[in-house]
Amino acid sequence: MAAETYDVIVIGAGPGGYVAAIRAAQLGLKTCIVEREHMGGICLNWGCIPTKALLRSSEVFHLMERAKDFGLKADNIGYDLDAVVKRSRGVAKQLSSGIGHLMKKNKIAVVMGEATLPAKGKVSVKTEKGTQELAAKNIVLATGARARELPGLEADGDLVWTYKHALQPVRMPKKLLVIGSGAIGIEFASFYNTLGADTTVVEVMDRVLPVEDAEISAFAKKAFVKQGMKIMEKAMVKQLDRGKGKVTAHIEVGGKVEKQEFDTVISAVGIVGNVEGLGLEGLGVKVDRTHVVTDEYCRTGIEGLYAIGDIAGAPWLAHKASHEGVMVAELIAGKHAHAVKPESIAGCTYCQPQVASVGYTEAKAKELGYDIKVGRFPFIGNGKAIALGEAEGMVKTIFDAKTGELLGAHMVGAEVTEMIQGYVVGRQLETTEEDLMNTVFPHPTLSEMMHESVLDAFDRVIHM
Repeated sequence: MAAETYDVIVIGAGPGGYVAAIRAAQLGLKTCIVEREHMGGICLNWGCIPTKALLRSSEVFHLMERAKDFGLKADNIGYDLDAVVKRSRGVAKQLSSGIGHLMKKNKIAVVMGEATLPAKGKVSVKTEKGTQELAAKNIVLATGARARELPGLEADGDLVWTYKHALQPVRMPKKLLVIGSGAIGIEFASFYNTLGADTTVVEVMDRVLPVEDAEISAFAKKAFVKQGMKIMEKAMVKQLDRGKGKVTAHIEVGGKVEKQEFDTVISAVGIVGNVEGLGLEGLGVKVDRTHVVTDEYCRTGIEGLYAIGDIAGAPWLAHKASHEGVMVAELIAGKHAHAVKPESIAGCTYCQPQVASVGYTEAKAKELGYDIKVGRFPFIGNGKAIALGEAEGMVKTIFDAKTGELLGAHMVGAEVTEMIQGYVVGRQLETTEEDLMNTVFPHPTLSEMMHESVLDAFDRVIHM
């Protein structure tokens, strides 16, 4: 039987994959998408979306506990963990179902099954009904990534969890160990700690949230500790001894190993790209530490073969994958495509307090040789933050002293994941300090702190 031929075949229906397929279809290209498990991929089903639903529940619970601060009464406050999880899964299901609708709307063929690339321009899909052969001049790999598991620290779903287990907990942890303090680790630590788990976070680097600006990391750590978390930095979990209902963790810190008991461990030590079983070796695709090597336009070096999203390397963010999907579709269609600039992509962590950033940290800007000006503004100086009862936080901006270019912006506090986009747009438009200073920010809003931080960098701050 002859292979069904398309202009574009996308393998993987996560944010990057389905967006690439939709944009390709919009441009008039005959498009097919292949997905082995869930429409929407990890992000919609097991990542970005369901975790935010969980975190929203814990945020509301936290506010209910603070009812008295707002002149309100709320007695006997509690939660139903099963109901919290059920809501989270419902949100994920709703959005995942929506992806199927978008495929139909854009007349994109959907093939559910396991894909391999037997030859250039060929895709073989193992489906429930047998093997289906497809062909296309252009193939986009968007197979994503999965949780990294270290030897001896493997998840079992009972005592040791990955993010998937943590999203559907078999119980509420009483004493929780979180290994790794990147976005995934800290978000789960924040969720379970808020709901009452005695939470310890172990980070091998010298600070939590190690990719963030050091000053922001320090501020966040102080807030986490205030909330009751125990933070162990420059520490490593060397071994987990699993017993009946408990895990004994061997934690090395300061050259010494100490043992601590927990009833639950969440391993959040990074991700690995889903590159196995695709047949990449036979095609000559270069893979480095489980990620496909590409140029700035996501080209693999094999004509007509592209890789986007988590499989193509850092930053491992859904919005980066989606942007790459659009770029690659436009490139295939012969349009003028704009290469993704990693340093202009915002990172957001939805812990409590939230953390968001874009561009260079202060240390990185100095390392690159910039003469910099740094501005800061605290939440306590902002009327809206005080009115919201969210007076803990900070906005930090970094500028090139010579040109006024906005090099980086870093925030910690309430709703900063929404505010950061203002600086993202600023960087995209190559905004200078003068543009930002002359912008009129609405009052009373949290965004006014963005303005004040810019003013502070150039010794013109008003409310501090």
